[in-house]
Amino acid sequence: MDAFEGIHSVRISPSPPPPTSSGRAYEVLKAGRSGIAVYSSAVFFGTPSEAEEKGCVVGRLVDLDPEPDPRLEGRGQVGPTLDIDHEVQSRVRSTSLEMREKEIREKGSEILSEQLDAAKKELKLKDKECERLSQVRIQLEQELEELTASLFEEAHKMVREANVKQAGAEKQLKEAQGKIDVLQAEVTVLKSLVLTSTPSAPNRQLHPQLQLPIGGNNRNKSMSGGFPSPPGKPDPPSLPVQPVVKEDREMDSVLYAEFLMWKEHPSLDRSSALMSRIYREDIGPCLSFTRSELSQLVQSAVENNSLTIEPVAMSALPIVKASAIECGGPKKCALSGVSRQCRHRIKLGDKGNYYYISPSSRARITAVCNFFTYIRYIQQGLVRHNAEQMFWEVMRLRREMSVAKLGFFLTEQS
Repeated sequence: MDAFEGIHSVRISPSPPPPTSSGRAYEVLKAGRSGIAVYSSAVFFGTPSEAEEKGCVVGRLVDLDPEPDPRLEGRGQVGPTLDIDHEVQSRVRSTSLEMREKEIREKGSEILSEQLDAAKKELKLKDKECERLSQVRIQLEQELEELTASLFEEAHKMVREANVKQAGAEKQLKEAQGKIDVLQAEVTVLKSLVLTSTPSAPNRQLHPQLQLPIGGNNRNKSMSGGFPSPPGKPDPPSLPVQPVVKEDREMDSVLYAEFLMWKEHPSLDRSSALMSRIYREDIGPCLSFTRSELSQLVQSAVENNSLTIEPVAMSALPIVKASAIECGGPKKCALSGVSRQCRHRIKLGDKGNYYYISPSSRARITAVCNFFTYIRYIQQGLVRHNAEQMFWEVMRLRREMSVAKLGFFLTEQS
């Protein structure tokens, strides 16, 4: 066999030897430089026609690793043996690729089916959750509708009750205002009757026994019949008839015009002509005391409606200390500084000292407070009188301030 070393292909016989019992498709004839030489047979290549189609003649010795042909170098051409090897390798490779592709497809389909099942389960859970949330939403909407209906019903009920209470309160207010007007009129009449009755000129309406019939004889007869004189004494002389004095009044046109202008926009502001005049002519002089600083504080408290006047219990009068002389005492007025019996005291605001005041100072402060109270009633719309009646009431309150400023006041006698 060493003599054939280096031979690439050799024809030994025109026909291939018979196949061995082992059924091999080729016979090894020689070990070459880098491979083996194969003797082709019909078992490996099939029939001669099929072998010829494949480019291999049956019975020809084929070198699986032939020496490169110098004529073919540089041309990039491969012999028929390499074509067969490449075809075999391509077949094997395509088969393996198909099997691997099949495996990949099967694995991919399994993974996708698992993911699809998981997605279906997740969708079912989501559907159940959505259904539960929709039921909760429906329930909440029903509860909200019921709550809204109940709230509206309760609100309407409260509004109806408030309207009924308001109507009742307005009715009671009207009745109370009517009673107040009647009482004020009665008080005004009684005050006029009391003020016009003096010992020198008694009011005959308060003393009906003084209303005697006209005529001397009849008067003597009634007197003698009513009060018989004892025997031996002459009849008392008849009293002269006193004329009845009636207070009359006449409206000042300038003051009334100022009042009408103020009544359009009632306020305590001094910018209006009426309030400026009243502050200048009545309030200022009435609250002008010896202690000017305390007088200003009293006026501010009266304007702010924060002044308090209360009686002093005479049985338990406090002892005034030296540090509280400015507050006065039971026998000294804190405003005027005059030694008088002080039965009342005032307090400016909620926090502060008490100041003892004399009856004259109390009358002056009370007159100013009454005026401010009536002005506030007009400002709040609580007075139902016409303009003329309100004007005369304001003038009466101004007269009280003037009288109190001049030192006249009424005292209570036990």
